[in-house]
Amino acid sequence: MRRYAFLILPSHNRVYADAAPSLARAELAVLSAALPDGVISEESVAETVIGGVPYVTFEAGELSPRDADVLANLSSLYALFEVAGPDGELLRPVPLRRLDRFDDDLLTILKYQGKTNEQFTKLLLNVTLASSAFAGAVESRRLSVLDPLCGRGTTLNQALMYGFDAYGADIDARDVEAYAVFIQRWLKDKRLKHRADFSPVRRDHKVVARRLTAEFAASKDEYKAGDVQRLEVVEADTTRIGEFFRPATADLVVADLPYGVQHGSHGTGRPGGRERPGDGGRTLARSPLDLLHAAAPAWARALRPGGALGISWNTHVARREDAAGTLFLRAERGPGGRRNYQLTAKDPLPPATEKTSTTGPAAG
Repeated sequence: MRRYAFLILPSHNRVYADAAPSLARAELAVLSAALPDGVISEESVAETVIGGVPYVTFEAGELSPRDADVLANLSSLYALFEVAGPDGELLRPVPLRRLDRFDDDLLTILKYQGKTNEQFTKLLLNVTLASSAFAGAVESRRLSVLDPLCGRGTTLNQALMYGFDAYGADIDARDVEAYAVFIQRWLKDKRLKHRADFSPVRRDHKVVARRLTAEFAASKDEYKAGDVQRLEVVEADTTRIGEFFRPATADLVVADLPYGVQHGSHGTGRPGGRERPGDGGRTLARSPLDLLHAAAPAWARALRPGGALGISWNTHVARREDAAGTLFLRAERGPGGRRNYQLTAKDPLPPATEKTSTTGPAAG
């Protein structure tokens, strides 16, 4: 067995930075199951200080290039080393090849109140992918990610960064419009060959939604060859995603549930909500359980067989057991009969910051 250490990526969020080593350990435990060649000893994963700097260390057989490719995408990984020398005094860099296809400003330019931490978003996408049947298919075909509560597109942008197709829905017209303006401006500024449109969706002579569509590629040659990534976002209630996206078309469904600090879900018609100015009397519900109860069947229908559903929520508002129970009761079996669900819970830490814990996949 060989010993490895990875340096934690710096974070501008102080509380998230403090939690990063423990989060990295949890993420590594999930991603280790997706390694194509090697096996990580779970008992060996630990937080270690080397030269006064925090690392996460683990033991494994010799990592193959394919294993290193998987670990390269850990959300908190800055650099990976093999610990060498008679007394472990040497750190030998392990070459990394990340999935990232674009500049990281795709993820970082947008700044707004209530934005989910980019590293947390990457973690949630990573553990959902690792829990699916498609963890080993990243290099062989283009995966698709659906965020049914996409807001201003943090998860969508991370999926695009990985080279995936990205689909989303959100009921907030301001968020959808802000994202449409941003992504079209970003594509132009990067001089990427693309085609984009943001227009109303009409049915029976009525506007039922607005839809953003875009096709683009990282290079002109890829675009010319038709090797394009696709982005589609609709301004619509998440329970209606079946009206805009065909069943069994998403490999992964990833959602950050409204967690009652900056966000809430609208129009549940259940007690416990409050009206928000400008919403025409619709309620802003603070419990994610109502939303999960209403929307889980539509989310499950969007998944391909072997797909995975990754969810984060505030455990101060909804207990893990209640959310899991709601999910298992409401999510319908789709084609193939079996679903995997990766549950990720986050608790707010004053002032309104987050930490996560993960459970393993479960059959729905």
